[in-house]
Amino acid sequence: MIRQLYIYESHDTDPYRNIALEKYLMDALTPGDCILYLWQNKNTVVIGRNQNAWAECRTTLLEQEDGKMARRLSGGGAVFHDLGNLNFTFLVNDEDYDVDRQLSVIQTALADLGLKAEKSGRNDLLVEGRKFSGNAFFHRNGHAYHHGTLLVSADMEKLSRYLTPPKAKLEAKGVASVRSRVANLSEFVPELTCDDLRRHMACAFTKVYGLPYSEFVLSGEAKGVIEATAKELSSWDWLYGPRLPFSFSCEAKFDWGWIQLQLQVESGHVTAAQVYSDSMDWALADTVAEHLKSCKFNLEALCSGIRSGVADEAVALDLCNLLEQQDL
Repeated sequence: MIRQLYIYESHDTDPYRNIALEKYLMDALTPGDCILYLWQNKNTVVIGRNQNAWAECRTTLLEQEDGKMARRLSGGGAVFHDLGNLNFTFLVNDEDYDVDRQLSVIQTALADLGLKAEKSGRNDLLVEGRKFSGNAFFHRNGHAYHHGTLLVSADMEKLSRYLTPPKAKLEAKGVASVRSRVANLSEFVPELTCDDLRRHMACAFTKVYGLPYSEFVLSGEAKGVIEATAKELSSWDWLYGPRLPFSFSCEAKFDWGWIQLQLQVESGHVTAAQVYSDSMDWALADTVAEHLKSCKFNLEALCSGIRSGVADEAVALDLCNLLEQQDL
């Protein structure tokens, strides 16, 4: 039975610290607690625990534009976060976990703004048939959380660019995102800001649960624990290393001949490479294949491997341009 409500509002916009803080809050739950955590990330794509990063996001473009890719603990699909989006997390013990009640906090907050939010399936909330909130869930050691996005004035152009799958043929294992028609809440309430929605969420929280809330205060040990977790969540092994093997292939014709690259990738590294070409340089295919093996599967590492092995700078440039066009 829920006896105490807490709200914690993060004003940090780093996704790794925010996701680490979410985990800390879950672990800090005591019997009867219910915490509403409100947070925002700056220019970030967040993928689900079991997703292939390259199948969901143009990772190179995101990095070039000072964005970050993060992997959360929960399942579900890829989402885009910027400062026009407000994230929420309900953290409770398993016996108090009630998705309908938790979603009703959001529905009540929007009703206060004159909007009717409707549930769609298990994961989404809609206004006038358009999705403004996607949800995901996580349970561990008797504790649970339910979190999601609230699109207020997110940059839809960036959302559509970053979440577009790559152009190359990529046969990926893992969970794929389902794309839906999305909308910002500011399309329905033009003056609405994320700060406004924070206040409405806090009021709705007390209304739905029938209790006052207190501000959650972090313990003295919290900072060190959160920073250590954030370091793990920002590591290559966590972001790209889960054992989700996939194959990647691309091809093109140049003045010097046709070439096809076929790569097997596991734990974020190229484990095998096969290259086919009709180039007059009989050694080119084997050279490229050899220098792509063991590379991290990102544009910088792959191109570095090619440049270190291919003596002809023009050919190396063509191959790097081919990879760049795949929107890795």
